[in-house]
Amino acid sequence: MNKINYLESLPVSNLIKFTKGQPSDGIPFAGYPRAHPSEKNKFILVNDPLGPEPVALEFKLDDVLFVEEVPSAVTEAGEGVPLIKLWIKYGAIGMVIEPFEVNDKTPYALFHKNK
Repeated sequence: MNKINYLESLPVSNLIKFTKGQPSDGIPFAGYPRAHPSEKNKFILVNDPLGPEPVALEFKLDDVLFVEEVPSAVTEAGEGVPLIKLWIKYGAIGMVIEPFEVNDKTPYALFHKNK
């Protein structure tokens, strides 16, 4: 499935694809798109999926202004990872989903221990 078709397979109702250039009212993000596991109006974009520190970003589908295909990344095993470039409108709220190790110094824990 091509990259734009993959994003179109998500529940995209107001997704606009500009054919006369990129929008001036947005910022580009590139990565591997994934359907959100629980919210149909959102999606996950894994930025630099094969890099040393990939970052998962969450956006609302309604905040996507423009979709552009970019060359796929290729794993060492020769498998292709489909990538897309998306323009997200200015002022949109995105979320960074960041991994962390659970230990005694985890700042999010209720009973945080300082060792």
